[in-house]
Amino acid sequence: MIKKDIIPLPSVSLIQESEVPNLLDKIRPAWQSKDLIARVKRLIVVDPSSACQRLFNAAIHDLKEKVIIAGIDIAKEAAKQNGLPSVEKPANIEEYPTAKLIELSYHMGILSRAEWRRVSRCYEIRRDLEHEDDQYEAGVEDCIYIFKTCIEAILQRDPIHLIRVTDVKDLIQKPNAVYPAESLLSDYKYAPQPRQEEICKLLISIALDQEQSEVVRQNAYTFLQHFQSITHSPAKLNLAQHMQERIRQKGLDQATVRVANAIGVLPYLKKANVRDFFLALLKQMEAVGTHWSAFNSHGELLRSFQEVGGLINCSTEVRSGIMKWLVLTFIGEPGGVTRYGHVRQVFYSNVAAPIISDLIKSAKDVIRSEISQLSKDKDVQRACGNIHVARRFQQILDLIS
Repeated sequence: MIKKDIIPLPSVSLIQESEVPNLLDKIRPAWQSKDLIARVKRLIVVDPSSACQRLFNAAIHDLKEKVIIAGIDIAKEAAKQNGLPSVEKPANIEEYPTAKLIELSYHMGILSRAEWRRVSRCYEIRRDLEHEDDQYEAGVEDCIYIFKTCIEAILQRDPIHLIRVTDVKDLIQKPNAVYPAESLLSDYKYAPQPRQEEICKLLISIALDQEQSEVVRQNAYTFLQHFQSITHSPAKLNLAQHMQERIRQKGLDQATVRVANAIGVLPYLKKANVRDFFLALLKQMEAVGTHWSAFNSHGELLRSFQEVGGLINCSTEVRSGIMKWLVLTFIGEPGGVTRYGHVRQVFYSNVAAPIISDLIKSAKDVIRSEISQLSKDKDVQRACGNIHVARRFQQILDLIS
């Protein structure tokens, strides 16, 4: 009895004229040498539909290997968090249902969301064809879609060699300033969510540990900054909860806000805590004052404000007061003759001015309307009664235009 192909035979010539034959060359060497791929290459010239079926099988086998290489501990946690069949040992992966395996690979970071959807669609095409009838037949486009997806999303990529927490810990504990290499950033980017969380929790702990040396704490902070843009959003949410628990125990201080901003979780912290922090910062600014003679205090204060995200992360309830302080400090007051005999049209803090300029430019899309409203503030209007001071306020308006 001849077994019927799952996928009907499409036009061989159309397949041959498509990009499919060239896609086969992209399969990584480890799979190029396997009999399953060799059969795919033989079949593609006579029976593309059968070749398509075998290629999908190869991709599923490859996913299983990648899940095991990435780590059974990570697979176990990903399955638990997302209601998938439990994973306790490699044998569980070998027996895993295909649809669930594809989903597990996505939650482990082996497939991106877009790739997960595409591979799932490939599986649906095959499943539908198991019950083919006159209303549904496999077309050339189905075969091309499966070839392109299985090769580009799975078979051409090397397995993920999971970055270890100890790898990062050993690096940041060196007695000098260090930065993550591109290879480490790539490993972290494709690490599954649970591993990213483990690494960031370690870095957060070290960055906030007063008993660690300053260089080690700074290294941890630097790594968090580099990891921010490539950390999964769900991981950030869990890290925010982790930091919120710390805040509940120790309160929200400058160091904690600085670290939370470095890894990008500050917007996820409780708004009341963040508001109180920035309110305390505003009171500190008001205590220092906007007068140019306080320039010795302006630098450290404003750099600290930058490290916690500046006006972008600033609580909206407090931002107007901080912006007014920044504007008055920047525009200064009518000038005169200095003690060295030079004439300055405006006296202002040379230390504060460039930092304030950077703060305003980086947040211009957020604060544009609020800055414009400050032109009506009585204190700002009083200062701008001098033409030279008014020109400095115009410089601020230019920054946000």
